[in-house]
Parts: sequence; structure tokens; C-alpha cells
Amino acid sequence: MTFEIPGPRVILSPGPLKKGAEVTLEGPPFQALLMREPRLGEAVTVVDPHGREFRARVVEISEGKAKLYVFEELERPTEPPFDLWLLQALPDRERMELIIQKATELGARVIVPFKSLKSIALEEREARQPKAHRWPHVALRATKQCRRAYLPFVAPYCSFEEVLARSEGLELKLILYEGKGRPLASIIRRSPSPRSVALMVGPEGGWEEGEVERAKRAGFIPCTLGGRILRTETAAIATCAILMYEWEECSGDGFQKEGLRP
Repeated sequence: MTFEIPGPRVILSPGPLKKGAEVTLEGPPFQALLMREPRLGEAVTVVDPHGREFRARVVEISEGKAKLYVFEELERPTEPPFDLWLLQALPDRERMELIIQKATELGARVIVPFKSLKSIALEEREARQPKAHRWPHVALRATKQCRRAYLPFVAPYCSFEEVLARSEGLELKLILYEGKGRPLASIIRRSPSPRSVALMVGPEGGWEEGEVERAKRAGFIPCTLGGRILRTETAAIATCAILMYEWEECSGDGFQKEGLRP
């Protein structure tokens, strides 16, 4: 059981692209464009059937279709060769927005806020200052800023048990744990080129021992970044960056590596 990700989340052109070409989007590619809330003249990243990524400017939007002008082919893909799911225990204040923004910039595909025993409840936080409705827009703005081809999915807030169940099919599952976790570097060395990774990050107060044990039974590997205790947002952002550096730089070329995964 996993999350039903609404889509499409990649703008796929109907045919090969080249600089100077015009492309008309209809159907699912047009819907993917609309999810980005485009304005006339705005640039977006488009992927062709060969997995190559291009920058194109929106020149026309009408009922059911749009026309784009291709002005640049990207030398390097914007998407990593593996799917990163960030499972984040809900932090206090505006830290979740920061985490969503930076995880999007770093290449995460799915971001899941959840309730752990020591984390703040969403209802309590929203009662003080409603923010959760802005999370998808934070991901959208970050996607535009970093020119990503894929628009990450911010999943609905859920329970700890639900997040364990919904990550069942992912290949490598990590839980950051300041207690008895293995060094992250040793796990990376023993896990070359995974196709999908779940990274679970705890709240400001840390995990209850029982939560770590339940995660281990669900296939999660406890890991640590070292002897220093990090803030939850620091841990999430730093670990995403480490995983991308190790596996994106060494593993291949995004969509072209394993074919299109829209």
C-alpha cells in the first residue's frame, strides 16, 4: 500500500524536441503543465520521449491545450536516478515549509508529514496558525526555482503506523536515529544505486524506543550522521543532500538512466 500520487507530475512532450521547436501539449502533458499554474511567458522544464530535458516558454494557453517554444536543452538532467521519499515527523512553527522547500530543491519526489509520539499534532499547530494548506505551493515554488522536471508530491498528514505501511514497497528504508544507528556512510557503501529510498526523520524531541523498533520490523535501518545532535530540519536537509551527492553523481542521468518514470 502506497500513496496515490495525483498526476501527471512531469510535462512529457508528444515527440522528440530540439532547440527552436514549438510543441503543443494536450491531454496528460497539458494537465501536468496546469499543475504548475503557468503564466504566459513563463519557462518550464519539458521531457521528451528519449528522456532528454528542455526548457520551454509558454506562449499560448487555451481550453484543453497549450503551445510552448523550446529555447534550451539542459546539459544535465534535473531529476535523480532514484526516487527519494522524505518521511518527516511534523516539526513546530514554520520548519516544515523550510524542509519541503529544501527537499524539493534537492530532488525528493514524495514528502510525507506524519505524527510521532513526541511531535506536535497538526491540529494543535493549525489551531495557532494555519499553514498546512500552503505546503503544496511551497513545493511548487521550489520546483519552479530549481527548474525541476518533476513536481514533488506533498502527501496528506498521516500517522506513524500509516507511514510505515505506505513505504512498504520502497527498496531502501532509513530512519535517522541518534541512539544506536549505523553510520550513514557505511550503509551507502553497501547499497549501490537503489531505485527508491525512504528517509524517515524524527521530531525535535527524538524517537521513543518503541517507534524505532516498529520501524525496524517494517524494514527500516537505523542510521546516524555522527555524534552531534541535529535539529530535525538540519538532519532532513543534510541527509537528503548526502544521498543525492552519493547516488546522483555516481549512478547516472535521471530520466535517461532508467527510462521515464513520470
